[in-house]
Amino acid sequence: MERVKDERFVHLTTKGRRTGRPHTVELWFALSGGSVYLSHEGERTDWMKNLARESAVTVRIDGVTSWASARVAEGAARELGKRALYEKYYGRASKEVIDDWFDLSVVPELTPSGAPPRPVAAGRAGADD
Repeated sequence: MERVKDERFVHLTTKGRRTGRPHTVELWFALSGGSVYLSHEGERTDWMKNLARESAVTVRIDGVTSWASARVAEGAARELGKRALYEKYYGRASKEVIDDWFDLSVVPELTPSGAPPRPVAAGRAGADD
């Protein structure tokens, strides 16, 4: 995944928590420490609710697709993800600026596995669940 780290967007596909259908969204992302961190702020969206139900996802960045396991980053992983995301899209900043920017944000962390624990087929964007 290192070769795609400078791309702007990731396409994340989750499994719909009610229908089981694929649900794909385009998001900002950053790579750090072998993980993919996703940018999200505000209310929990369908894809966030889907992650809470089923952690197996697929990620596609510039034609490179991988399976991954998702979780909400906490502690040191959250701090690493916040910094990586902020610096990728906005440049260097103090911890205070970054903390303020992510004050209301959840920072999902994906751990790419390459092999599917349970395949999630690519789908089209739109409300699924």
